Amino acid sequence: MLWPSWKVLSPAIIMSWAVVVVALERRFPFKKQRFFREGFFVDFFWYTLVHSYILGFAIDWIIRAMDSGSGLSRLHLVSAWPIWAQLLFFFVVHDFYIYWFHRAQHRNKHLWRVHEAHHSGRDVDWVAGSRSHALEILINQTIEYAPIVLLGGHPELALMKGTLDAVWGMYIHSNIDVRSGALQYVINGPEMHRLHHAQDMMIGNRNFSTKLAIWDWLFGTAYLPRDINVPDYGLCGDVRFPGVNDAKATSWIGKFLEAGADYVKQHVFAFRKFDPNKKFETDKSDKATLGAAAE
Repeated sequence: MLWPSWKVLSPAIIMSWAVVVVALERRFPFKKQRFFREGFFVDFFWYTLVHSYILGFAIDWIIRAMDSGSGLSRLHLVSAWPIWAQLLFFFVVHDFYIYWFHRAQHRNKHLWRVHEAHHSGRDVDWVAGSRSHALEILINQTIEYAPIVLLGGHPELALMKGTLDAVWGMYIHSNIDVRSGALQYVINGPEMHRLHHAQDMMIGNRNFSTKLAIWDWLFGTAYLPRDINVPDYGLCGDVRFPGVNDAKATSWIGKFLEAGADYVKQHVFAFRKFDPNKKFETDKSDKATLGAAAE
């Protein structure tokens, strides 16, 4: 039996999974939230569709330039591996990297500036994970996909991994009341990740893992209390992030254009001046929170 190309499978799987997650959010919500909640249009139209599409071309160009200059892909270093072994290798290595880079973003004020957009939403759901600054995407996805090309990975491996990223991203940000039990010690899910989006940085500076929760448990950053209260999501302190509580448009066209303006403002906002008299927003760093009891 011949499987369809991943150019067909990838969008089919992603769209089908989105429908499943939205249905489960409606049926088993963890927190009562509106479907068209604050920031939905900027997250869905501008970040999920426009942003991802344009950045895909930019990242592809960067990787092609890297390969053209180095010629590494011609060595076919992993080409002889079975495709499942290639996928497993790049999955684990990148997930390990992203844990440490994500943790660094919460401790370095410059890295935080391009990460805070991801934490700015007052609601966390299936589409909230797409809100990430373009620089953050360029850094992380170039580091994610360049090795696949440069080491001679299977031609469809990037699409396979991108599909996995999209499916997992929707899942861990979903507003589904999930209880995965012992699996949460290995595989990351909404239980731990929604706590990472808490406005209270004593909670939010924990649970940095993306797909494998094992990194948080191994390196002492896991937080999974027995009784999970509904947290307030968003940025801590008095940061007035563009597009939060600013919606005024009532028509669909107006909402689309207003969301586009918010998208631009959110990117520019990352380059505002640092106030020397003000503490770094996440200054309750994991140095302090790692000692907090997770019980």
